[in-house]
Amino acid sequence: MNTKKISQSEVRLGEEELEAVQQVLRSGNLREGRKTREFEEAFCRRTGATHAVAASSGTTALHLTYLSLLKPGDEVLVPSFTFIATASMVVQAGARPVFCDIDPETWTIDPQGLEGKITPKTKAIAGVHLFGNSCAVTPLREIAQKRKLLLIWDAAQAFGTRYEGLDLGQIPDAVCFSFYPTKNMTTGEGGMVTTASDGLAQKIRLLKSHGQSEKYLHTAIGFNYRMTEMAAAIGLEQLKKLDSFLKRRKEIAKIYTESFSKTPQIQIQKVTPGAEASYNYFCIATPSPFPSPLRGEGKGEGGRDDLVAALRGEGIECAVHYPRPLHQQPCFAGFASGSLPESERLSGRILALPMHPFLSGEDARTVAEKVKSLVSRFSKKLVPASNE
Repeated sequence: MNTKKISQSEVRLGEEELEAVQQVLRSGNLREGRKTREFEEAFCRRTGATHAVAASSGTTALHLTYLSLLKPGDEVLVPSFTFIATASMVVQAGARPVFCDIDPETWTIDPQGLEGKITPKTKAIAGVHLFGNSCAVTPLREIAQKRKLLLIWDAAQAFGTRYEGLDLGQIPDAVCFSFYPTKNMTTGEGGMVTTASDGLAQKIRLLKSHGQSEKYLHTAIGFNYRMTEMAAAIGLEQLKKLDSFLKRRKEIAKIYTESFSKTPQIQIQKVTPGAEASYNYFCIATPSPFPSPLRGEGKGEGGRDDLVAALRGEGIECAVHYPRPLHQQPCFAGFASGSLPESERLSGRILALPMHPFLSGEDARTVAEKVKSLVSRFSKKLVPASNE
């Protein structure tokens, strides 16, 4: 008997996206042009941003922003529990990431702990809105204002998230978005930077197109980080569907949250006070160690990875975001400094469950019940995951 597969993430493009791309292909105008301008303008209307500058990916959006604001040797405070691009693009800009720990409940950068890492070389804070949950924007802005630091927001996983009533793109700093296929909307690959700064928007536009201020006049060393017209055409159609996508993600999150509410061994991400999450991912933290559901009761201890294998064996796709914090990544060996216990704890226990707009309520409940069934085998002597 075949086991039904429940996908962890899923992309479905409708006839609207296909027709929009075909129109671009028929036109022969494939490089960044009118469609991309339309997408940027629509993005501004959606978010309330003053400027929106399209890029070829969320990673290049970060790179362009760091290059525009930092100089070699500057230090940037970065959460260790995030996707690598938040920190790797700091390095590519010639600056240095300084890794900070996370809040144990919201899983975003902890404002309480980062002030002790500020030095005379600190230039900016990189606030990451993780899994669709906003980080603590107001406390971070207060620290930045007090210490005269820049704020660069990584909202790759948080398009549609709001904080204190505002779309994250409306925050008047530099906010970087991604349209990778797993995000809340997609262009295949693509990114966007929003800002209220005329100067910053102009500089990012310059750098993303070979530093060219006019035809064959190059006033800076730049890149080709432009978006394609096909990607922009998809993005325009996906924007029209964003509200329905977000509504469904919140419905699935509610099913998960209610289902796990009476299972104290499972920790779910706390929504930051003042935030309205967009649930790009729905992650849980498992207790660890625990008796392995694969090895059987009393046959040794397993952990999160055994739970992943068991779920996949049941046809439930899941993922681990992220199995190793950045301060323990080999590529950052020259930047690491000491232990970051919350980031290390979470990386060993994090598990991303199926979450996408096409997931049925029945499948979401099946996932939750299967997770709880496996967790029910855990030792009763374990304290709840949220308190470890």
